[in-house]
Amino acid sequence: MLSTKYDAIRAVIWAEMGVQFLDQRRLPEEETYQVATRASEVAEAITKMVVRGAPAIGIAAAYGVVLAARARFSESSLSWRQLIEADLCALAAARPTAVNLFWALARMRSRIKDLPDNVDPEAVLLAEAQSIHLEDIEANYQMSKLGAALIEGSANVLTHCNTGSLATGGFGTALGVIRHAYSKGQIKKVFADETRPWLQGARLTAWELMRDQIPTVLIADSVAPYLLGQGQIQWVIIGADRIAANGDTANKIGSYSLALAARHHGVRFMVVAPTSTIDWSLSSGSEIPIEQRPQEEILTLAGKAVAMPGTEVYNPAFDVTPADLIDALVTEKGVILQPNSNRMKTLLA
Repeated sequence: MLSTKYDAIRAVIWAEMGVQFLDQRRLPEEETYQVATRASEVAEAITKMVVRGAPAIGIAAAYGVVLAARARFSESSLSWRQLIEADLCALAAARPTAVNLFWALARMRSRIKDLPDNVDPEAVLLAEAQSIHLEDIEANYQMSKLGAALIEGSANVLTHCNTGSLATGGFGTALGVIRHAYSKGQIKKVFADETRPWLQGARLTAWELMRDQIPTVLIADSVAPYLLGQGQIQWVIIGADRIAANGDTANKIGSYSLALAARHHGVRFMVVAPTSTIDWSLSSGSEIPIEQRPQEEILTLAGKAVAMPGTEVYNPAFDVTPADLIDALVTEKGVILQPNSNRMKTLLA
């Protein structure tokens, strides 16, 4: 277990009054927690990116089910199962791409199905949500060791978006690997893409790394291919929001171009994600639904207009990296090198 120096941040916290979210829209200027006491408030927090990152979204949704059960059982101990359906649908609709959201809701539905009638469901559902949360942290620690084992010598790495404690239950996926590798002397420096248009790299990843006192260089997204061509980077390490059964990976927009540049320049490309991010129902990445975000994210910056009013906008939140551009897929159940449909099946064993 690493020192709390590398694991001191929690983006989602359960409290008796409800779920506390570290408002990631306000970082790094201020650390403010927002409290959700109803499932609808959890759904809104997910939609508005108060909480973000596929694993963290799934955890938030699980706690949202607990709040829904609390409210619906108080309304009617006889029909709370029927009443809670509206809450489950609202949570599922909060964001379409991150499969962890649907995985967590399916797990909570399974617990609801098993509960006896006329018995307050809150305690059982809370225990399940807390298990989801704890299991994610444990998975992150396991992935950090497996991913770090792939890094040879003392490397410079590049990462995209935010995949740390802010995006997960704690410690992080790709950033968890980076944290662990740095603690073992395997990483010299981390280059972080700013990650337009929400600037998760600039606002969140750089904030996390600097809090951990890990040497960090922030770059504009467009700098990354040039940097890779200079031979300064040994690994690109990213997370994932949904992975198809063949290993195609949806991640924050800009990941695909990084994979192309990395392959062209002979730089290795690692995806780090728990198995809950794999959508076995999808045969390839072409079937992954890609969320379209509001045009204001492109037309404005910090509330100020940066383009002419009426400018047409195309703003996908994610892109899909084909499996044949991925050198290593790291999960808590093992590492898949050069993932494809057959190799991915070993994770089902």
